[in-house]
Order: sequence, then structure tokens, then C-alpha cells
Amino acid sequence: MGMISPLGCGVNSVWKRLIAGQSGIVPIARFDVEDFPVKIAGLVPDHAEDAEAGLNPENIVDRKERKKIDLFTLYALAAAEEALQQANWLPQNLADQMATATVIGTGIGGFPTITEAQKTMQTRGYKRLSPFVAPAFLANLAAGNLSIRYKFRGPIGCPVTACAAGIQAIGDGMRLIKSGEAEVALVGGTEACVDLLALGSFNALHALSTRNDQPEKASRPFDRDRDGFVMGEGAGLMVIETLEHALGRGATPLAVLSGYGTSADAHHITSGPEDGAGGAAAIKTALNSAALRPADINYINAHATSTPVGDQAEIAALRNVFTEHLPSIPISSTKSATGHLLGAAGGIESIFSVQAAISDTIPPTLNLDNPEDNLSDLNLVPNQSIRQPTQHVLCNGLGFGGVNATLIASKYSD
Repeated sequence: MGMISPLGCGVNSVWKRLIAGQSGIVPIARFDVEDFPVKIAGLVPDHAEDAEAGLNPENIVDRKERKKIDLFTLYALAAAEEALQQANWLPQNLADQMATATVIGTGIGGFPTITEAQKTMQTRGYKRLSPFVAPAFLANLAAGNLSIRYKFRGPIGCPVTACAAGIQAIGDGMRLIKSGEAEVALVGGTEACVDLLALGSFNALHALSTRNDQPEKASRPFDRDRDGFVMGEGAGLMVIETLEHALGRGATPLAVLSGYGTSADAHHITSGPEDGAGGAAAIKTALNSAALRPADINYINAHATSTPVGDQAEIAALRNVFTEHLPSIPISSTKSATGHLLGAAGGIESIFSVQAAISDTIPPTLNLDNPEDNLSDLNLVPNQSIRQPTQHVLCNGLGFGGVNATLIASKYSD
């Protein structure tokens, strides 16, 4: 697994900070927001401000090549390097390269490249546009650049399904392996669209928090004082394969991806139905594919972004599926620490789910001081992580357009 996030870079460093209750939400200093309503975001720290876990882009690509790619691709390249090195999967022969799929989801792709190119057009004219503008902003170019760098010649894909893209990429990789089209897949999500136009667009929907004076308190899923989500950025990628293939090459499995399901709400472009029927359908499919009962799930990593409508619809979906079992299952939203990474959310949250199963530790929902009254019967893991035996973890990803995706990660035992 490999991770680039607002809490830093590297799975182990980020996980330690997450379960310690740290927040990655900070004031925006990357561009001028003095006269803008949204002044906070979950930004990936650089090595100058975070010596332990900050990102040094020059360790990933040189300056000349950096001009050819958007930030979302840079984050994917960095996360992939960690994941592939950990998995020891750097195939040199043609057969292994042909057997490796690359499926990297994103919600928006190279949005900052588009907005900067538009400024160039307006101020300097079309002749000053770089020939790398289009290859930088295309959503599939994170997957494309990874495939080129590592010579992965198997199936390649890029779900562009809003905030479900990361989980759908993992599910697509699982299907490619099950069908025999690939033996190994590099999968997950990446996003880097903390940009004035992106922020302004979500602000126009009244979807973003403007708790600018308390950045670390702004993302507060399930709390009655929440006022919207905080946009984040980063990437979370996994190397997945069959158990037989992993053991055959001497790899050490970390966890089992035991179930996956996806569905459509067919309801509204930005809001799910109040009864959560679409989300419930994806959850049921994931449970069925894993041959698990609702009572078998030990932890739910909720999609919960910190918007009233979204949080309540997801809880309705969970009540639909888990019925009387739900109060006994810890539910938390790690977006309280990272913000909402849109298409990358499912990538990093799937890794958090695997880490929960590996370590028997449930990450907290930060800033949960006053839960909504109708959630009082639930264990939403307020403010502090908890330790408990954790065999099966369910992770949700829900996106605009009515797309729902659910992944189940399970503890591995030989």
C-alpha cells in the first residue's frame, strides 16, 4: 500500500497520526484566498514543513518532467512507488508486465492545469499554451504515467465516478483478476483539485465548510454543528493479487479484499435518497460477494463527508442493512482528519480499513462533540481511537450522480 495525504506521506506515518487524533486540515497558503469564502483545505505537506512525512516532489520526478504532469499524477506516482516497493512487484519480464493491470480512479483529474491554461489563454493567447496541457489534465493520465513508468502492459483503466472512484478502481481491479485478465493490479485513487474554481464551485452548492478560524475543527461528520465538508487532496494505492500468486512469489499478504459491491441511486445529481436505498444495495452486494452476514462486520469506515444530507442518508443505508446489529458496530469517518479527497477518498480510506484490520485499532471521528440526536444509539468513535478485535471492515464511497461503492477488507491469517 502507498499513501499521500494531508496527514503526511507513507502509510505507517499517516496511520500513526490518524489514530493519535491529529488533523491535516490547514489554512490555504498555496494561493490567495483573502477575499474568498473558503480559506481551509486538507493539503499534502511538503518536506520543508514536515521533515518526517512531507512530500519532496524531486524524489519522484525531476523538474523538467514535473512540468509535463498535473499534481494528481505526481501524487499517484509517489503513492505507487511506496506500494510497489512494499509489495516487491517491479516486473522485468514481459509475461509479468502483461499480467499487471493499472486502474487509478479520480473524480476530476487535472483541474488546476485546466484553470491555469485558461488564464494563459486569456492573458497571453493560445500560442503560449504548453503542448503538455492536454496530457496533464486528462483523467486517465495518472494510470497512463504509472503504466509507462513501470511497463505495466495489462489492462488499464480510470473510473471517473466522483467520490466513489477510488473504491470502484479497486473493485475493477478485483474483477480483472477474478476474470483472469490480470494476475496483479495496481489500484486506487488520486486527486489534487484544491483550486479556486473547484472550491468556488462546491461553495456555490453550499457544500463546503467555512469554519476558517478553526481549520482542525472544520471537518466534523455526524456532529450537529457541521457546516459542510473540507476539500482534501492526495492518493491511496494498493497492489492486489490472488493469494496463490502472492504466496507463489514469496510475498507477505497484508489483508484480504473479501467483498465489493456497487450500485446507482437513480435519484438526484448531488443528493442520495433519504432512505439510503442505493447505498444499501451496494453494501448488500459487497456482503454477499464476501459470503458475510451483517453481524460479521466489526468496523465501518463511513463515507460521511460532514454534510447533513449525506451523513444522514448513509446512516439510513447502514440501518437498512445492519438493522439491530448497527449499534454494536463502531462507525467512524476518517474524513474528520483528512478532509474529503473526492476521487482519492476511497483509495486512502480503503488503506485505513486494511490498517484497522491489521492492527485491531479503530480510528476516531474527530470533532464529534454533539452528535445528531437520531444518532445517539450508535458508536461513532468520538475523538479517540479504540482497540478491539477487528476481522472484517466495511468501507463506503458515495458520489455525485448517485454512484455507490462498498469494499470489505478482512484480516489475513495463513
